[in-house]
Parts: sequence; structure tokens; C-alpha cells
Amino acid sequence: MPNIKVIIPAYNEEASIPLVIKDIPSIVDEVIVVSNNSTDNTEINAKNAGATVLVEHQKGYGYACLKGMDYISKLEKKPDIIVFLDGDYSDYPEELTKIIQPIVKENIDFVVGARVKNLREEGSMTTPQIFGNWLATSLMALFFQSTFTDLGPFRAIKYSKLLGLNMEDKTYGWTVEMQLKVLKQKLSYREIPVNYRNRIGVSKVSGTIKGAIFAGIKILGWIFKYSFKK
Repeated sequence: MPNIKVIIPAYNEEASIPLVIKDIPSIVDEVIVVSNNSTDNTEINAKNAGATVLVEHQKGYGYACLKGMDYISKLEKKPDIIVFLDGDYSDYPEELTKIIQPIVKENIDFVVGARVKNLREEGSMTTPQIFGNWLATSLMALFFQSTFTDLGPFRAIKYSKLLGLNMEDKTYGWTVEMQLKVLKQKLSYREIPVNYRNRIGVSKVSGTIKGAIFAGIKILGWIFKYSFKK
């Protein structure tokens, strides 16, 4: 069985984080929760649930993911697969086994959990989120002949391939940067339909107008940057 590590960025997810960790399949070697400057009991609850807890004071989804990657880079035994998962319990962690299957069985490099309409709980994605996903993936199809339909946060990638992407986005553009670099490097990829439910608590991005606008600008910025980059 491959060595699998899960990175979960979390900001004030004290109610949801124990549920997320509990539902992660036992095939995972280590769950790494990166508290992104949380002011509640996220860190205590994550530790009590059995996770390795890191703290990243710079606020931003990408900052938290990069902190997790930095921790892994210093381990003696490196993982084969990295899984990224949100800490708000909107994803179904038990579906991790489904997400990693194309990597394990078919040697695919990268897998995105696609939040398809028929598997989404009503209200789990806001109208700006749905539109933003459609616009971003449509542009990716136009410029890169991509078949992505979602920028879903639940994703798995071979560790060696992740390192080769040289990820740099610190905030909202993390997911789209990863997908664009996968396309540019011509890595093999697959989408797997996943269930998606209403999160516990309020979203820090889609739950605010400011967050939605900044996320949209960041995502489109990455797409246009890569569209005209040789």
C-alpha cells in the first residue's frame, strides 16, 4: 500500500475538524492539520483526534498548504501520495479511497474530486462558486483543451509530481494553480465524482462578497497568466 499523507488547511474549524479526521480511512499514514491562525479550539481538537498539528500565522489557503508541504519535506520517509482536503466537513473524507484509486491502480498523476450537481447537497455551493467554477474550467478548456469541470479542494497527487509543480500561490489561487501546472506539464489527470454537503460554520471565501470577488480575481489571474506564458 502506498504511503499517504493528508494535508488539511483549517481556520476556526473546531466543530468540524474532529469529524473530518474521524472519517479519514485508516490506510492514511498521517493526517496533518495546518491551523491557519485559528482563534478557537481547532488545534486542540485536531490534536485530540489524532492529527499532527502545525500552525501557519500567515493567513491564506496556499500558505497553509505550503506549510504542510514544508513539514513533509523534512521527514525521513517521504510519502507516495498527498491528499488535500478541507476542514469544514463539506467533503466526505471516507471517499479518499475513491480519490486515490486512479493513482494506485492506473498510475494517474493527479485526481480531483468533482462536486457534480447530482451528488451535491442543496445549498452546499453558492451561486458565485458555481459560476466561478464554470468560468474557470471553461477557460481552461478553451486555452488548454482541459477536461476539468471543477476546482474541487478534495484532491490527490503523487508526491513527486507535486514537488515538480513548484507551487507558489499563497491564497485563493492554490487549486487553480495546481490544475494549470498539471496541464502545462502534461501530467495525467482524472476527475472522480464526489459527494458534497453543506459545511459546518461559515465559509471564509464564498461566505463573503469580498472573499468571492478576491477568489475570482485570483483564479482568473492565474488562468490568463498561463494562457499567454510560453
